[in-house]
Amino acid sequence: MYIGGFWTKEGAYVEIVLASSSPRRRELLAHLKVDFRVRTSEVSEEIEGLIEPSEVVEILSLRKAAKVAEEEKNAWIIGADTIVVQGGKILGKPSNPADAFEMLSSLQGTWHQVFSGISLIEVRDGEVKRRLSRHAITDVWMNSLSDQRMNWYIETGEPMDKAGSYGIQGYGASFIEKIEGCYFNVVGMSLSLLAEMLETCSCPLYEKS
Repeated sequence: MYIGGFWTKEGAYVEIVLASSSPRRRELLAHLKVDFRVRTSEVSEEIEGLIEPSEVVEILSLRKAAKVAEEEKNAWIIGADTIVVQGGKILGKPSNPADAFEMLSSLQGTWHQVFSGISLIEVRDGEVKRRLSRHAITDVWMNSLSDQRMNWYIETGEPMDKAGSYGIQGYGASFIEKIEGCYFNVVGMSLSLLAEMLETCSCPLYEKS
């Protein structure tokens, strides 16, 4: 059974809105058995100044949620952002195949970290009532890869829309020997963290008897 929005005592119907075009995050949110709408959030991902990776993903996830919140009347809006960090360098999505090859070359045969930020904005009667931003970190070990294998993988197209140039939920899983932390965080959004945030904001995740 899926739990949808609900009616408030004031007669407002409050929905869950995912501010993301990512099919992976849509699939992840569906695991929580909640009904939700999807609205694409096109925002700048430029960050000024030197800040920690955890701050980057929280800022960008909040920016995405805030953009959608501008056009919602009664909703919880979820924004998310994921980056890969290796040797202190932030790796986002590759801009071209050469960029993807460079990223994979830096990740193979060593540990890296995946940071995913989640932001939740509650809007009632067109006004923002609450903002909450959190992040999760997962350590990932990628096996050593030959140039031929990396080039073949890049040619499949799978890496081109993913932070760090690999997808752990696809063929890229064959590169990963072990992780420490939340698997779903590497896919794009920690479900345990999101559930905790929704409950903090009194968003129903199950039917209470």
